[in-house]
Amino acid sequence: MELGIGMFGDNHFDEAGRVLPVGQRLQELLAEIRLMDELGLDFFGLGEHHRVDYAVSAPEVVLAAASSVTSRIKLGSAVTVLSSSDPVRVYQQYATIDQLSNGRAEITAGRGSFIESFPLYGYDLKDYDTLFDEKLRLLVQINKEERITWKGRHRPALNDQLILPRALQQQLPVWVAVGGTPESVVRAAMLGLPVIFAIIGGNPAQFKPLFDYYREAWQHFGHDESRLQVGVHMHCFFGNDSRAMADAYYPYYAAQMDRVGRSRGWPPFQRPQFDAGRGKKGALVMGDASEAIDKILQCQEMFGLTRFAAHMDVGGPPHEMLMESIEIFGTKIAPKVREALSRK
Repeated sequence: MELGIGMFGDNHFDEAGRVLPVGQRLQELLAEIRLMDELGLDFFGLGEHHRVDYAVSAPEVVLAAASSVTSRIKLGSAVTVLSSSDPVRVYQQYATIDQLSNGRAEITAGRGSFIESFPLYGYDLKDYDTLFDEKLRLLVQINKEERITWKGRHRPALNDQLILPRALQQQLPVWVAVGGTPESVVRAAMLGLPVIFAIIGGNPAQFKPLFDYYREAWQHFGHDESRLQVGVHMHCFFGNDSRAMADAYYPYYAAQMDRVGRSRGWPPFQRPQFDAGRGKKGALVMGDASEAIDKILQCQEMFGLTRFAAHMDVGGPPHEMLMESIEIFGTKIAPKVREALSRK
């Protein structure tokens, strides 16, 4: 199982709620990714957002910069909001990162958890489903073929068009991010693409039917069983002392839940919710190394995971806290998880 980290580039806020300099957060991100590489983590994923909460609207630019300060770690999106992007341009950008990084680029395509990119780039939300379906199919075709002839509803046609540059890898790894809809699971299985489930609340066991459904669909469409890959993306944070970590990190996490919640009509986030999520049946992987190891292995056993993505910067905690959490993940958690899995 691959072990890595996902981030959205959450901004830092001062006590008055003002955003601190975005450039500072971007420089911190590069230092954090460099540490992940040094610690031997398998991959890093960076989200795309168009809100004041986040410093990153163009993850491709940050990942290209990260390619110059890393040597081993895979670099990808988490996610590329494909519905409001041009698949031709997405492929070109990640093929360029792939060349810069000596074959370490990948794409995770999704519809995104926010809708700001639709009006920003001139798309209609009534086309929410058809945009993603059409563009994902085009991206898959571009990834396989250098010359493209194609016609769809939401983009000008392509007639024997050469798409350059090509990736250094024969094909870029393309994952599909799934929130919880059976239709998304079937589409990914039909196209032969790996899936990563965002499990950020409730009891993770509730997702098991979707994992089973994906496997059944994968078999139905006749794909090679050995190529099947499934992952989870879960909110994580680590400290040497579980309670001290929770006390220090909770204000940042709750503040972000409330920023998002205000636009969605959620009630204020409360400490009991946080503590319940950190419990054995909760979706938050937050605590000391031993607690995290147990929960990650539990998820791997339950779902048959080939990838675990620790989403680690929710709420924009201080850089020093993030660096400590990354260090614990890389030195205390990942080795023990790998050791346990190697004994199976």
